[in-house]
Amino acid sequence: MIIFNRVTRACVTGVLLGLSLAACVGQPVSQTSADIRRTTYGVPHIRAHDERSLGYGIGYAYAQDNLCLLANEVVTVNGERARFFGPEQATLEERNNLASDVFFTWLNTPDAVAAFWNAQTPQIQQRIEGYVAGYNRYLKEQGAPAQCQAAWVRPLVAQDLVKLTRRLLVEGGVGQFAEALVGATPPQTTASAQPGVKAFELAAANQQRFSFDRGSNAVAVGRDRSFNGRGMLLANPHFPWMGGMRFYQMHLTIPGQLDVMGAALPGLPVINIGFNRHVAWTHTVDTSKHFTLYRLTLDPKDSTRYLLDGKSIPLEKTTLTVQVKQADGSLKAQPHTLYSSQFGPVVQWPGKLDWDSHYAFSLRDANLGNDRVLQQWYAMNQATGLKELQNSVHTLQGIPWVNTVAADDQGQSLYMNLSVVPNVSAAKLAQCSDPRAGLLLIMLDGAHSACAWDVDPRAAQPGIFAADQLPQLQRTDYVQHANDSAWLANPKAPLTGFSPVISQDHIGLGPRARFAVQRLQSLEKQPISVADLQNMVMDNEVYLAGQVMPDLLAFCARHLGADAVALQPLCASLKAWDQRANLDSGVGLVHFINLFEHLQQLPDAWRVAFDPAQPLTTPRGLAIEREPVAKALREAMLASTADVSKLGLTRWGDIQVSGQTPIHGGPQELGIYNAMQTVPRADGKREVVSGSSYLQIVTFDDNGPQALGVLAFSESSNPESKYSKDQTHAFSAKKLRPLPFTDAQIKADPQYQQLLIKE
Repeated sequence: MIIFNRVTRACVTGVLLGLSLAACVGQPVSQTSADIRRTTYGVPHIRAHDERSLGYGIGYAYAQDNLCLLANEVVTVNGERARFFGPEQATLEERNNLASDVFFTWLNTPDAVAAFWNAQTPQIQQRIEGYVAGYNRYLKEQGAPAQCQAAWVRPLVAQDLVKLTRRLLVEGGVGQFAEALVGATPPQTTASAQPGVKAFELAAANQQRFSFDRGSNAVAVGRDRSFNGRGMLLANPHFPWMGGMRFYQMHLTIPGQLDVMGAALPGLPVINIGFNRHVAWTHTVDTSKHFTLYRLTLDPKDSTRYLLDGKSIPLEKTTLTVQVKQADGSLKAQPHTLYSSQFGPVVQWPGKLDWDSHYAFSLRDANLGNDRVLQQWYAMNQATGLKELQNSVHTLQGIPWVNTVAADDQGQSLYMNLSVVPNVSAAKLAQCSDPRAGLLLIMLDGAHSACAWDVDPRAAQPGIFAADQLPQLQRTDYVQHANDSAWLANPKAPLTGFSPVISQDHIGLGPRARFAVQRLQSLEKQPISVADLQNMVMDNEVYLAGQVMPDLLAFCARHLGADAVALQPLCASLKAWDQRANLDSGVGLVHFINLFEHLQQLPDAWRVAFDPAQPLTTPRGLAIEREPVAKALREAMLASTADVSKLGLTRWGDIQVSGQTPIHGGPQELGIYNAMQTVPRADGKREVVSGSSYLQIVTFDDNGPQALGVLAFSESSNPESKYSKDQTHAFSAKKLRPLPFTDAQIKADPQYQQLLIKE
């Protein structure tokens, strides 16, 4: 049953006084019902009297906006892509369907899914069950949109949301090694689903882009620096604009129990990044390690056995079966065998992690044991202040692979690098790791049980660091983070001395972090305002341009030689460029992007190399006086001139787009805080696939939170929806809108509409 706009004034008053919505509409409290109120841009404010009803409203609203997206992701995490779409097609992430199916069949076994479900609290279970019922209600009533009217769209079951959550957990670990897991076979054996060279090239590119596609900026300002003596938060996560990591904006309320607004990932019935009446928080992808590799020394007599403390132990063999669509439309069961040691599944990466007669490699992912992730965000959603939020993270340790940055209405700011990290001390690294492997991938010796992860009884999970061993910093001035280590969350209080598995200090900062700290330092003589935080993102300063533009212009003036005429237009465009990535920025930006793409390959391109004693100002300057740098720069200039002349476009807004909508911002490698990742299109333009996603700026006053925000890619992924591009246009125009939070604000919204649903 659906009821439109039938809540009486007396009923609304009752809700505000703490009465349940169910009582207001004259139904028993036990009956599932939800009130979905939408405001401008279709943002749903979902209100219910209990957990199941709240989930019911979330699932229904999400299906209204993103049914096809979620249905497609459910096919993926159930390992059914080859069944419906064929084995040679690829996922949205360009992973081969067959390899994807084998991986998710391995990850989401019935036992693993059941164990995760049984570990959830009754409240989480009820919310998931409600979500499933709400989604199914909409699917039954309205059917699938035209873009996904197919056999693979089906009603959900609770296990589907568990599988989606488990996929999220391993994004920072074994999920990046799916091809390597599927392709691992003993020497002289061929796998049934052997990924090719191209598959591994794509996997390597995806690994490299992980922190780019799922990067983020965050600033929390304390009372000493804020304009009103309360806390302030800038949340600027850089997440994919499509697929299973696309944020959804919503507001969740159970009167008297819960009132939280923000953004959530597909299939999750909790707010991941958001705010409530007292505290606001966000996340940034961390640099901590969430998995380690183990080099297995193999038994010389049998490459499917490994030596551990001198004993020969067989690798465990597991045969999985996936259904594969044939050319005639029939299905064929295809078996695939995977191997595991006690340290985890065997992975094989040609040229990097080869399984030969001497060695094989296992991967152990700490988040495979993290069944607390939903409970963690559930607790954060309900936190009544910064201390309660911090305590929940200390106790549950459910954050998978991100930092947390938060501020509260009492003027505190907080940075926590409290994610799930393997308990491998610096001493153990020295004893058990191969120094030749470096610290990019932690490689431990699998021949000795002493090299297993340590177990701390204080930790929430065996084999991970306890919370008090991880970096955290509470301040009343500010903390910031932009995907570097924990080292300089605030340069006045460096975080040092941790295991390299957790955080590495005295290493170069990324240009976004340097930009953020320098921008915050430039504001020290005045209180920080909402406009200051908004401008950090929206003024689109290209930080590295300020570091090297004098050298580029000097090169144009003195070093062009015989290429002076050919390069004159490029030099003129660099000189005229405003050193920003706005829609009206000229082709000087395009040339700058092209030049730096070439120069970043040179190890000695900087005039002043990184100096740990000057981390905020080094490296800097281009060493144009060095012949290799001058030669590379001239070649890059000539190549960029040719590329831009073919492009035939003169404004950045004509080049970087989402569909037909111009998008500002640019590559994070250049220190553009408003980071955007793009792929080339056939028409020469570049399509945004990831970057600034859910943007929120939250402050507090005596009336509670005051928030501005925008969801850059809009609420709905259905191109037929009126909510599919409206916020994208707003983002393009740099328009952040106040986020209605109180009942009065919601009802006063000019686009207010209401929908009551009940079972």
